[in-house]
Amino acid sequence: MSLLARVNQPADLRGLSHPELVRLAAEIRDFLIRHVAVTGGHLGPNLGVVELTLALHRVFDSPRDRLLWDVGHQAYVHKIVTGRAGEFTGLRQRGGLSGYPSREESAHDHIEHSHASAALSYADGMAKAGQLAGDADRHIVAVVGDGALTGGLAWEALNNIAEAPHRPVVIVVNDNGRSYAPTVGGLARHLAALRTHAGYERLAGWGKQALGGAGTPGRALQRTLHAAKEGIKEGLRAGLAEGSTDAVTPHSLFGALGLDYLGPVDGHDIPALEAALERAKTRGAPVVVHCITRKGLGYAPAEQDEEDHLHGVGTIDPRTGRPLRPAVPTWSAAFGRELVALAEEHPDVVAITAAMPGSVGLSDFAARYPDRFFDVGIAEQHAVASAAGMAMAGLHPVIALYGTFLNRALDQVLMDLALHRLGVTLVLDRSGVTGDDGPSHNGLWDLAMLQAVPGLRIAAPRDAHTLRRQLAQAVSITDAPTVLRYPRGAVGPEIPAAGRAGAVDVLREAAGAGGVLLIAVGAMAAVALEAAGLCAEHGVEVTVVDPLWVKPLPGELTALAADHALVVTVEDGLRTGGVGTAVGQALQVAGIRTPVRALGVADGFPRQAGRAEILAEAGLTAQAIAHTVTQALAGAAAMAARRPAGVPARERQ
Repeated sequence: MSLLARVNQPADLRGLSHPELVRLAAEIRDFLIRHVAVTGGHLGPNLGVVELTLALHRVFDSPRDRLLWDVGHQAYVHKIVTGRAGEFTGLRQRGGLSGYPSREESAHDHIEHSHASAALSYADGMAKAGQLAGDADRHIVAVVGDGALTGGLAWEALNNIAEAPHRPVVIVVNDNGRSYAPTVGGLARHLAALRTHAGYERLAGWGKQALGGAGTPGRALQRTLHAAKEGIKEGLRAGLAEGSTDAVTPHSLFGALGLDYLGPVDGHDIPALEAALERAKTRGAPVVVHCITRKGLGYAPAEQDEEDHLHGVGTIDPRTGRPLRPAVPTWSAAFGRELVALAEEHPDVVAITAAMPGSVGLSDFAARYPDRFFDVGIAEQHAVASAAGMAMAGLHPVIALYGTFLNRALDQVLMDLALHRLGVTLVLDRSGVTGDDGPSHNGLWDLAMLQAVPGLRIAAPRDAHTLRRQLAQAVSITDAPTVLRYPRGAVGPEIPAAGRAGAVDVLREAAGAGGVLLIAVGAMAAVALEAAGLCAEHGVEVTVVDPLWVKPLPGELTALAADHALVVTVEDGLRTGGVGTAVGQALQVAGIRTPVRALGVADGFPRQAGRAEILAEAGLTAQAIAHTVTQALAGAAAMAARRPAGVPARERQ
């Protein structure tokens, strides 16, 4: 029987010997590789926290002691040792195990979402509540990894945690030098002061493998090794005291805030980890435990992957780490290609990302124009505010983010870009429904939230051709912020326009007057055209248009609406407050009485499922749209029949 099969709860770990723990760690890595290869998921981060997770659960008593994971994608091993190993066949699938902590799944999970840099704020709040409740024996542990300390919110929380030495919080810094890409910034340099020191690397890389099975002499030598590492740290601190600028240690960095500091600790040495965590547990004050780990450890394809150590993968061959599905043209790649081409013509164009250059298609731009590329770390607010400064100085920044992560920078979009009428372009990758990353990662809110931003313009390309055209238009606008938004995954074939109505592309024109005007937003154009074809089979004539720019709406839409019996909008964002709402308001202002039916996602937090599954649940398949159109048209005809004689469909106000 494998050791892993005997672990159903954290208490099962505490009776294991050190050799058994080493064996269990190997079994867990094999388990992760086999299962994530089938389902996809965050592989590299979890391979790097196996020993750290085992040590945490041996030292602390979860769920009474609260373990908070920041970011949540490093919690797979935590799920395994808290009784969920049998559910990994459904990882990130509809109705299956979440890829992040989930309060619905387990009492061991305390944070539902997985946006980085927030766990320390949760920890501060829980510590305050515990103090008021008299829970002196409950420990709050925040595991901060994968670059989460580059987020400003983490430092706001640290400032408050350090202010109260009587409220203990254990802050475990899982330092692997990376988020998706290598961690950037001054903080990263400070954390790397010991990790990159040649002497420390030689010592830290030797410990467990060389000494773990050497009995009493080995343990004695490990103590000597620990003393040597301490000597290296003291030497670096002395260098700092003598004025050396490259010897800033994590000890001095956190110590300046008033936080106790332990480390650095080899994050793959379970006895060393347990010793440090036990010391932190008994300090009775906020303490930082600095752990050095290697992302992707134990799996050669991940260790050798220089881009992101197989941070997130789809289905892969577990032997090689290579994708099983053939590569397809993606929206991210199409954007990246077009931005490189535009940058050749526009020397003022610069690119900004928040720790995800490869994921948002900026790797080629970074290689081609390294001086014009800026990775700010997991700091979306800073990305937007810094872009405002660049625009004020004559540049045109293009900020590429996941749609879900723009939420954290809404104030900067409103007050720093829009208020100053600055020419900055926001490119929102993975907008709309994203699916298997769960509720916190859908990019559903952009069209609804950004409608309220004065002067901002939003483009929704339907294919790579319109993306090229609209990106060029966006970077030529110097007096207002612009947004381009597109979904996750493959970009489909080109959808040519059948005609034009001013600024609006007409994709299909109904035969004869009246009928239905179907307004397709961005990538929903293909499904809208399919729905129109189904409607035609049942004798319902549908005109399909793509407004291209959905904020502000082209004026031609109101004239088109007046010539139809019904308007239906189709978008993969929130139904409330999105483009459909804006169309209804525009028609009302224009005095046009044509009824509007807005189709979109009703719930901002749809449950974990694939993109196609969530769209189907929202009624956004061709068949569902066609059914809605025919039913709504019948209702509109009935209303028109009841309208008093002499009241036209169009009334000017």
